Amino acid sequence: MNIKCKKSDLLNSINISLKAIPGKTTMQILSFIAIVAENNKIDLVSNNLELGIETSLEAEVIEPGKICVDAKMFSEIIRKLPSDEITMIVDDRNSDTEEIASMQIKSGRAKFEISAMSTDEFVFLPNIQSDDNIQISQYDLRAIINQTEFSISDNENQKVMTGELFEVTENQLRVISLDGNRISIRRLTLGNQYPSKKVIIPGKTLREISKILSDKVDDNVDIYFSENHIIFKFESTTVLSRLIDGNYYDVDRMLSDDYKVKIKANKAELTETIDRSMLLRRESDKKPIVFNIKDGKIEFNMKTSIGSMDEEMEVEKEGEDLRIGFNPKFMLDALKNIEDEDVDIYFKSAKSPCFIKNDEKTYIYLILPINF
Repeated sequence: MNIKCKKSDLLNSINISLKAIPGKTTMQILSFIAIVAENNKIDLVSNNLELGIETSLEAEVIEPGKICVDAKMFSEIIRKLPSDEITMIVDDRNSDTEEIASMQIKSGRAKFEISAMSTDEFVFLPNIQSDDNIQISQYDLRAIINQTEFSISDNENQKVMTGELFEVTENQLRVISLDGNRISIRRLTLGNQYPSKKVIIPGKTLREISKILSDKVDDNVDIYFSENHIIFKFESTTVLSRLIDGNYYDVDRMLSDDYKVKIKANKAELTETIDRSMLLRRESDKKPIVFNIKDGKIEFNMKTSIGSMDEEMEVEKEGEDLRIGFNPKFMLDALKNIEDEDVDIYFKSAKSPCFIKNDEKTYIYLILPINF
């Protein structure tokens, strides 16, 4: 194999490929990137058996071929090369061992030689054909992931909660996550009508996808569904992930329009007030921030082993007075992902969850209270 390419293009593709390289693994081959050079392009493939990524870049392919190299070593070498022009040459296979002896990497006056492996044991992405797909802008997909991923559970004993429900109904996409203490729901209008679909996508997949996606509204991503996999295709990259098997929780049974107290508050002021209370709270501390809701204002109180905080802010209020406590981090996670200037929060009782939602219900955040 003999190829030439630009460092900036190669490094961008490597950074995408690294998203599917596990931090630790007992299978050495999973820590390798496969390099396939042909037809004036290079394909980089990484696969940890749950998440697989294939991304390509333009190159001058003098002699085609394919090999595997250690992903992290390869990444660090390319990152520190002095010139934007890179040449990579792979020695012929040793006829006795059928192993690749080495790979030469040249750039400017720098020259590296690293060990490489045959692709015989590498697990390439399966060729899954599917016509069951939706299209969404990369900007919208990244936004809807970021607006919900914080309430994905990390409890592997409840596998479905470690993923997000993607639910397609006609021209509506609804994304739901929950962790036992809160629920995040976002709804987005799609550009076309699609058949109904419900799948549970691993949270790890979505977090890595959001790091790759563009922030441009005009850049689209096609999402393909199969029985056990989901495929994201955009620009020169394909991401394939296994789906989580199981039935997601019926969150609609937990949602209610019934309330006894409603407040309208300035989102920025509310966020800043709750954020200040976090100065007195350590990660292991389970002390709540207490909302004492009265006519025209909320009195906030936080008491921990470090100290105490009292503050109040003006709000618009409907209904009776209420005193209720929440994990301040859960409140902040929701508020920081709402674009509106003012937020409406609905309460039923001191022991019932509150709902932060808008009239169109394009977002709903449910947060359970903490007894105090």
